Amino acid sequence: MLLAIDAGNTNVVFAIHDGAEWRGRWRIATRTDRTSDEYAVWLLALLQLNGLRPADVERCVIGTVVPAALYNLRRLCREWFVAEPLIARASLDWGFEIKVDHPEEVGADRLLNALAAHYHYRGPLVVIDFGTATTFDMVDHDGAYLGGIIAPGIQLSIEALHRAAARLPRIGIGRPQSVIGRSTVPAMQSGIFWGYVGLVEGIVSRIKAEFGAPLKVVGTGGLAPLLAEGTPVMERTDPDITLEGLRLLADRNPIPIFHRTALPDILRAETD
Repeated sequence: MLLAIDAGNTNVVFAIHDGAEWRGRWRIATRTDRTSDEYAVWLLALLQLNGLRPADVERCVIGTVVPAALYNLRRLCREWFVAEPLIARASLDWGFEIKVDHPEEVGADRLLNALAAHYHYRGPLVVIDFGTATTFDMVDHDGAYLGGIIAPGIQLSIEALHRAAARLPRIGIGRPQSVIGRSTVPAMQSGIFWGYVGLVEGIVSRIKAEFGAPLKVVGTGGLAPLLAEGTPVMERTDPDITLEGLRLLADRNPIPIFHRTALPDILRAETD
């Protein structure tokens, strides 16, 4: 089985793929001071609850935009799963050309999204990821990565409003009943929801005009389904795009599987 780890600025997502389907997905808040042992205590308990064993994991792959988190995630793979993890980097075999000025600067999540979106939906297309940042990434007809746009994420905008304006509360995200808010919270919710719908529609329109050909639009991230309710621009939403990218990247860049006798005693006993 494959353990895929997607470490973002807000959450780290762990997922197990058995070669045919995803068997489980779990997330924990990103903290750069979290040790490999802390990850292990939490993750091993979740594996057990889902009928999975650490010994079942033969390969690991990590994609992260938080360099400081990589050390302990790598140690987790080495010490508790006895697997040298594949780290998503621009220098790997992606199966497509990265047509930007500095490929090494592109976040791993953006390349992973491009890889999986082209594999499942075929280009040309735009992938919109509603995460800590809202990213728009352009994929050509042959899968080549053409670059994109980075905007502040929805949660960042909400937090900025709350912190910068003394009388504005911290709000939840939801689709308001009307565009015109008749009190503070509905007015803020309208500004956030319809503001980001307008951002999506405006940027996608400009991308299409610049590209000069029809494009598919795929949304991902936890807020994609909510934003898709407000606009026909997003033709599809897919929550597993980044994880799928990790799986596809691991298949394209195989690494050796270590001998299981290296497992810690408590884990090796499970294989006997």
